[in-house]
Amino acid sequence: MTITRRSFYQHLTEKLSGWALGAPLYVPAMHPDLLKIANAEKISFIRTMIICTEDAVADRDVELSIRNLRNFLPLISSIADKRRFIRPRNPDVLKRILDLPGIHKIDGFVLPKFDRTNRDQYLDALRGSRFLIMPTLETADVFDPGAMRELAVSLAEDAMKPQILLIRIGGNDLLNLLGLRRPRGITLYETPLSGVISQLVTTYKPLGFSLSAPVYEYLSDKETLDREIRLDMAHGLVGKTAIHPEQIPMIEKHYSVSCQDHEMALSILNRDMPAVFRMHDAMCEVSTHSNWARQILQRYHCYGLDQAAMDIGYLSPTSSYA
Repeated sequence: MTITRRSFYQHLTEKLSGWALGAPLYVPAMHPDLLKIANAEKISFIRTMIICTEDAVADRDVELSIRNLRNFLPLISSIADKRRFIRPRNPDVLKRILDLPGIHKIDGFVLPKFDRTNRDQYLDALRGSRFLIMPTLETADVFDPGAMRELAVSLAEDAMKPQILLIRIGGNDLLNLLGLRRPRGITLYETPLSGVISQLVTTYKPLGFSLSAPVYEYLSDKETLDREIRLDMAHGLVGKTAIHPEQIPMIEKHYSVSCQDHEMALSILNRDMPAVFRMHDAMCEVSTHSNWARQILQRYHCYGLDQAAMDIGYLSPTSSYA
């Protein structure tokens, strides 16, 4: 049976891909335009907003932020392809938020400071719900490969695994634990977190989890942001959180797919193709490149083809086979 664009993309829509989140934007729960952002009346191109009651809210304002959510949630409109998540401050705040009217309008939760000490509190509060979850790895446990392996296996064996959309990496919190802040012009992959990110990828991805990339907190350095996103993708990370709306198109432009990669991905997943073949001067091997091909088609489903390459008149060469 030959896989077609239509059948594959129908399969993609059965389960939300992390790529569909794009570049999520954190918005404090006390933001004056919270409802306008959620209802796409302001910054309409945002695919995903994460309403924050954690780092973006001062201790003294936690109660006020929860009251704001109580007023806000019932007023959210249902909009296709717009995702809304809440980042609770801790498991206790999560339980309170789950009791708010209108909470069913939320797609899920980002779980901060997620580790072995609070894992059960977070997950038990959400068991039996339909909410998607994104645990964030940003505590000292992240620097312990054994602790990360233990946590990853426990999540892989948990009945809630299908609800784990992404594992998030809290880059700034991890640097803070080291007493560091990245200098301007430096990607995370030029800091001590380079090996940490690689370790997280090789620990979690083989168990079936996707991981998302940490933020880049400088707005005026587009060149370094571009370099970092390319390295994010080379490490297999899915999506990158934006700190400001102007970063969103800068990030998401990297996720469109080249014509070459699109053609190779379709061919690799075509059951009528040989086990190994040559295309675009690259060896394509079905057994080792199928997971890559699925990621490429998920990106294509969300972002289409690279318009810049199409604008310069890219012509696909005829495929040739080994």
